[in-house]
Amino acid sequence: MIAAACAEVRRRDTLRKVEALFAGAANSGEKAAADAAANRIRARLGAAAATEAPVEIKFSVPDTWSRQLFIALCRRYGISTFRYRRMHRQTVIVKAPRSFVEQVLWPEFQELSGAVSAGLAEITEKLIREEVHGETADAAEREAPRRCTPRCSDIAWTTQSTLNL
Repeated sequence: MIAAACAEVRRRDTLRKVEALFAGAANSGEKAAADAAANRIRARLGAAAATEAPVEIKFSVPDTWSRQLFIALCRRYGISTFRYRRMHRQTVIVKAPRSFVEQVLWPEFQELSGAVSAGLAEITEKLIREEVHGETADAAEREAPRRCTPRCSDIAWTTQSTLNL
């Protein structure tokens, strides 16, 4: 239980450090202040908006967790997100200065997404290892047999668990 709490604290600290990095923090004391970092990033957005017209930029973020993170990051900085009717759910459109998106928003999202994905992978592996089976390694890889019989890729199982050849 204590180890899980420590891992959670480490993940949150990593997210704050990533945000501080993109905010342009000057020293280690500033890096600990996530709210101050968010305010500096909002100030950069305001400066970019003053010199550059906002444009619609379309993103495709197929992973549900990453999309939630991207939308939350946009909302944190006051950028509204939307999609037009009949667009795929993975599509997210923002209207913001292109320089801010390219220099701050997207790079910060990529860093945060990597940290969140690593945390989710760690939690998932731990849960599977402790509650399902202790071995979490991927399936073994083998050479394909040299036969004329159908291979695994030639056989499809339906949801009713019947064999279709």
